[in-house]
Amino acid sequence: MSHLLTSRTPKPKYDVVLIGGGIMSTTLATLLHEFDPNLEIAIFERLGRFAKESTAAWNNAGTGHSAFCELNYTPEKADGTIDISKAESIAEQFEISKQFWSYLLQKGYIKDPKDFINSCPHMSLVFGENDAEYLKKRHDTMTESVLFSGMEFSTDHEKLKEWIPLVMSKRNTSEIMAATKMNLGTDVNFGSLTRKMGRHLLQDSNVEVFLYHEVKDIDPRENGQWEMKVKDRIHNHKQEVVADFVFIGAGGYALPLLESSDIKESEGYGGFPVSGQWLVTHNPELVEKHQAKVYTQATVDAPPMSVPHLDLRIIDGKKALLFGPFAGFSTKFLKEGSYLDLPESVNTKNLRSLFGAWWHNIPLTKYLIQQVAMTKAQRIQHLREFIKDANEEDWELKVAGQRVQVIKKDDKHGGKLEFGTEVVVNKKGTIASLLGASPGASTAVYAMLDVLEKCFPEKLHGEWKDKLLEMIPSYGQKLSGNPELTQKVRNYTKEKLELEY
Repeated sequence: MSHLLTSRTPKPKYDVVLIGGGIMSTTLATLLHEFDPNLEIAIFERLGRFAKESTAAWNNAGTGHSAFCELNYTPEKADGTIDISKAESIAEQFEISKQFWSYLLQKGYIKDPKDFINSCPHMSLVFGENDAEYLKKRHDTMTESVLFSGMEFSTDHEKLKEWIPLVMSKRNTSEIMAATKMNLGTDVNFGSLTRKMGRHLLQDSNVEVFLYHEVKDIDPRENGQWEMKVKDRIHNHKQEVVADFVFIGAGGYALPLLESSDIKESEGYGGFPVSGQWLVTHNPELVEKHQAKVYTQATVDAPPMSVPHLDLRIIDGKKALLFGPFAGFSTKFLKEGSYLDLPESVNTKNLRSLFGAWWHNIPLTKYLIQQVAMTKAQRIQHLREFIKDANEEDWELKVAGQRVQVIKKDDKHGGKLEFGTEVVVNKKGTIASLLGASPGASTAVYAMLDVLEKCFPEKLHGEWKDKLLEMIPSYGQKLSGNPELTQKVRNYTKEKLELEY
């Protein structure tokens, strides 16, 4: 199979070209192929396997982001009330992903859901009176929404010992702690899911996959098509490939490729690479005592992607715990990228954005420097805030994926850091790109439907509509405020994905 994907030569012209073999491109390819099986689609991946960069299981936290436990999605407003609008939106997006994956299973396109998704409670944990008060308010507000009904709250040490024995071991009973627990949470292996979708796509002759093929440049043609320079990295051969529609799902490399297209919408964007590291243990005694994903508050001056969490992971049938993330720094835009990525990305159009973002985020720069300078022993000290008697020998340091935080042009500050996931599309809807990091893979289906909404609106609401509703029954309807629909959707996905809740 792999030999077949590396020795073929691309055709000179395709209807659709997708750059990158991660969760985003594979999701979009699967959607497009379902809508129109006659579309000629090519996927170019620069490495030797799908899902080797940010989508790989150990390169992300594997949290099925539903805003059950991530406190940065539920800020406290000036009047003391809790704003859950962002949390509801994130939760709805994950329900869309679950419906699409259920459809793929129902059709027999993919099998064995436990390979890629498993039930795993999502918990928030806070310390001290003020944060406990906030968490109680958050719980009261969230449980009014049908999306979060069933969320439990407790400050009782005995109850918390039942939920998270590893974290509660050796705790002083006078310590004020509060936690919420949502059993509906999941752990997702996006790498496994992506490869399952990839194998399904390969069964059709209208979809061609090229491994070790890197798209180096994208240029517009006068007739509206896109011309790409594609390099075969094994045979060191370059050729031109033309497409009517291009999607750039190249992770950290999306930004430079988007800029090469010269579309107006790409102007002023910059990127700042941030890598992550985890402390990981496979010690079965520890894993047995921690069967949840536990998120807490980000420290002052820390960016939202740095919220410390202690997570159960289920990868290739094996259980492990990860703690982090600790920020790292590299000038590469991909884990297997080049150290020249950052300097080469600076140009006259984004220099002001980059400088503005840096100038207004000096505390963040300071935070990154402190994180990078940490020794393993210092990281273990942070872990001991969660696990009082953590033993350095049980834990190893693992490097996570490379993220490129988007820096966006901002008239007031020159540029500002954007921590979300952003879809950029040109006016004609013939080229699209996904930029940014969190919440990332969990929202892949929602993000790719957003691309289709912007690029193929007539088809999506015309000839593709019936198929769309077959794939995602709740499409176009809000789940929040609709208990019946929410229950129906969740029962359906629970059964198909073989989840406990």
